[in-house]
Amino acid sequence: MSAPSDHPDHASYRATGFGNRIGWGHRPALLLIDVCTAYWTPGSPLDTSSNPASAASPEVMKRLLAAARGSQIPIIWTQVSYRKGMRDAGLFYAKSKQLDVWEEGNVRGYDGLVSGLEPEEGEEVVVKRHPSAFFGTELAGTLHLMEVDTLVICGVVGTACGDRSPAIHDANLFDMDAKMADVVTEDEAIKHLKAGWPASAQRNGQH
Repeated sequence: MSAPSDHPDHASYRATGFGNRIGWGHRPALLLIDVCTAYWTPGSPLDTSSNPASAASPEVMKRLLAAARGSQIPIIWTQVSYRKGMRDAGLFYAKSKQLDVWEEGNVRGYDGLVSGLEPEEGEEVVVKRHPSAFFGTELAGTLHLMEVDTLVICGVVGTACGDRSPAIHDANLFDMDAKMADVVTEDEAIKHLKAGWPASAQRNGQH
């Protein structure tokens, strides 16, 4: 599926009021969620590279990152980390034992950074333990303090995300676009990231 609009159920969802556009604000930030080698390393229990869309997504993320850095747009990264013994992983670990790739002291190396997708000095890094970066973290407060009004998520830019299964990948994008986010193309995201923030916000030190 190249876009949610290609899904066979798109028309019926639109006819019943789903999939309306939120649109772009004026102060975007880029959020890169859990970008690490676990997702693109053969032998990793989290490897998704068998899905061509996922295998291609790091290069898309690099282009989005370059556009955001070029316009000095706020950039936020999330990373998963658990204490020794997975004591803070909760029920999520009961369902997904492969999460121990992020256990403190794990030596398999799947939690490493992807070349070309590393945080730079001054970029926020949010540590999380749950699927949502907003649950149990300071992310929402950080965005509020920055006065960000549009969040470009590597995971909602359609080609900047991936899952092990192409069918699940497409279904998740379709559901997000229908109910909670605008799934956009790489070109659309880069256009807005390159535009940057209004000059008045930059002068006021908002980012």
